[in-house]
Amino acid sequence: MLTIQELQKKDKFFLLAGPCAIENEKMVLEIAEKLVRLTQKLGIPYVFKGSYKKANRSRVDSFTGIGTDQALKILGKVRDTFGVPTVTDIHETTDAARAAEYVDVLQIPAFLCRQTDLLVAAAQTGHIVNIKKGQFLSPAAMQFAAQKIVDSGNNQVMLTERGTTFGYTDLIVDYRGIPQMQTFGFPVVMDVTHSLQQPNQTTGVTGGMPQLIETIAKAAIAVGADGLFIETHPEPAKALSDGANMLQIDLLEPLLEKLLRIRQAL
Repeated sequence: MLTIQELQKKDKFFLLAGPCAIENEKMVLEIAEKLVRLTQKLGIPYVFKGSYKKANRSRVDSFTGIGTDQALKILGKVRDTFGVPTVTDIHETTDAARAAEYVDVLQIPAFLCRQTDLLVAAAQTGHIVNIKKGQFLSPAAMQFAAQKIVDSGNNQVMLTERGTTFGYTDLIVDYRGIPQMQTFGFPVVMDVTHSLQQPNQTTGVTGGMPQLIETIAKAAIAVGADGLFIETHPEPAKALSDGANMLQIDLLEPLLEKLLRIRQAL
C-alpha cells in the first residue's frame, strides 16, 4: 500500500496530475503514458489523477462521467499498465471502499472537507487521504479535518490548498496557508489549476485563468509546498469538464523543469 513517505523526496516535490474527468480509456492511457514518461525522466514522484465521477456541477446537463464501474476500471488499468499510483475523489461514504480497490489515494473534495462520515470512511480504507481545503475555510481550520482521519486510525494524510472564495466569481490564494498547514505535521499540496477557477458564471459553466498556472505553481514551490496538483489535457478547450483552467499537456514539461530549479535553489 502506498505511503506518503514514498512520495516525499528532499530535493523534489511530488506531482498529482491527469485529466479532470475520465472521459474514455484511450485518452486516459495516452495522458498517463506521457506523464509517466515525463516524471520518470525528471525524477518526480508521481500519482495519476482522474475523477471517475463529477458530482458537483452547476447544471444538471453538465458532464458527470462515463459510469462509475467503467471509469474506476480505467483507473485500475492505469495503475496496472504503468505501475504508478492513482488518485480520485469520492463524494459519499459508500464510495470509499469501492474506489479503494482501484486507487491508492482517496481525495476529499473541498466542498466536502467537513463531512465527518465521509472522512472517516476514507480513513478506514487505510489509504492515503488527501483533503482539499474548503474555499470557505481558514488554513487553521484544516487541522480538525486532518484530525478526523488520525482519530480514525489512519495517519496517512495530505492537505491541499486550492484557493479561497474572493467575491462571488473568483478565488485568491493566500500562500501563508501552506506553511501554516504544514505545522500540523502533514504534507501540503498546491492545487494549481483549481485555484484559478472562476466559479458562479452566468452561463453555469466555471471559467478559469490558465495563463497564470505557471505563476501559481512557482509561488507554491517557492514557499515550500510538498506537492503540486495539476489537471492537464491534450486539448483543454475540448475537455468535458474544467477545460477552462486545465494545462495543455505539452506545456507541462517546461513548467516542471522550471519548478525543479526553484525547488533545488531552496
